[in-house]
Amino acid sequence: MERPERSRAHRDPSVEAASLKAFMMKNSTDSNMNLYDHFTQVLLKVMDERPHNALDVIEDISHDLKQAIFGDQKSTLRDTSQVTAAELLAKQHRLLFHRPEEADQEEEVETAFPNVSEIGFYLEQAGVGLGREEMQRIFLSLKQLVESQALQHCRLWGKILGTESSYIVAEADHQEGEEEEEESTDEEEKEIEMSQNDSEVDPVPQSTYKPQPMVPKEVKGTGANKFAYYVCREPGLPWVKLPSVTPTQIIVARQICKFVTGRLDAPVVSFPPFPGNEASYLRAQIARISAGTQVSPQGFFLAGEEEGDEEDEAPRDSYEVNPDFEGIPVSEMAESLSTWVHHVQHILQQGRCTWVNMAVKQGENSNEELEAEEDEEEPDEPEPEIGPPLLTPLSQDAEIFNTPPWSLRMSSNLTCQHAAAVLRSNLWPGAYAYACEKKFENIYIGWGVKYNGGGYSPSAPPLPQNEYPSGPEITESADPSPEEEQELKESLEEQQASQEDVDDTDEHEEEDD
Repeated sequence: MERPERSRAHRDPSVEAASLKAFMMKNSTDSNMNLYDHFTQVLLKVMDERPHNALDVIEDISHDLKQAIFGDQKSTLRDTSQVTAAELLAKQHRLLFHRPEEADQEEEVETAFPNVSEIGFYLEQAGVGLGREEMQRIFLSLKQLVESQALQHCRLWGKILGTESSYIVAEADHQEGEEEEEESTDEEEKEIEMSQNDSEVDPVPQSTYKPQPMVPKEVKGTGANKFAYYVCREPGLPWVKLPSVTPTQIIVARQICKFVTGRLDAPVVSFPPFPGNEASYLRAQIARISAGTQVSPQGFFLAGEEEGDEEDEAPRDSYEVNPDFEGIPVSEMAESLSTWVHHVQHILQQGRCTWVNMAVKQGENSNEELEAEEDEEEPDEPEPEIGPPLLTPLSQDAEIFNTPPWSLRMSSNLTCQHAAAVLRSNLWPGAYAYACEKKFENIYIGWGVKYNGGGYSPSAPPLPQNEYPSGPEITESADPSPEEEQELKESLEEQQASQEDVDDTDEHEEEDD
């Protein structure tokens, strides 16, 4: 029993203190703290605060210090995971690969959507396209559109790039029995305002300004509205049908230069003001691009025969596939523009494919209006505007800004026997067409802006209108000087005195009589 005391007494105090300090500085596995630092902080707080009955509150001080240390540390709980835009888009893409169990294979064969995989293959040979992965997603998205809308014919028109997002455009035939929304005209609005003003006690004076008559838009299925167009921002997102285009929208779209944003309801801020939102502007640009870049090999289509008078000068807008077409050699199509033709009608300066005489008022007029019109001088009859006929060769296209409208080449100069003829538009950058044997296709992948030479300069605003007619009767005269006022005053006094003398003489003569 005495040996341990004897051995402990012979130990070095410094070694014992170092061993004890090392023991106290071991960190805890739970709190990552050590006893030495904790005692130091407790003693420092006691010396700073000097509490009454320090022995009784030392446990509370120790607890407060531990709680403060753990409170400063970050929570070990993980934040709730947020769903990113890429994950949401992946969920939409997943629906494209879902096949309903009740789907019949016979119905899938009869559907009229194009083979986008084959089109993507030829476009890839021509150095144009969106990539195999995106083309496959677009193919499945077109299949979803055809099945949901029960379309008889549908094709991939192209892709218009935007500043925020892009538009994938699909072209389809109009459905039978589809009703078109009727837009209220300005005349109807004016009639409503007139009826409201008549009910008021003091009606507001009406303006005598008569705007130019609006050019009527073409009927659904004809001209610029021959096809219906659907757009979506990404494959898997819902398709939205664009409204019909009007001649005014096409005329204004020719005068402005705007990029699309990717939002159909976005306003189009421009001069001249565009009558509509981005959906209408997008539809107008699609009509312009289709009229200028939709081409086909010569002989593939034949002009359709329309019922009516043979003397009718209206251009034909229908065509049919030539069953006897045997194809044109690729080498010939890659060298001559005469082997390519336009199969979409040209849009006239009036904003329509068929000219309308606006001098003849449509509708029924009253007898009074007819008599008033007869009294007025009849204006000269405008000359009808006639564009190039359907199936016109590309060799007749005019140059703009000393730039040839088209460029031709072969997809490969090494294996010419398996190559395709590639046609590129220089006036609408992004418009391409290919032809190989009896197959051809058109596609547009661009910003939806036409080539305008060196740079775009917006049209100048018109001169401001005069506030009132200028004339001598309303022109303000200059104030007279004091000398002129004095002379006028003296002249008036002389006239008054002479008038009084004349009156006196007249009175004397009457008295003598």
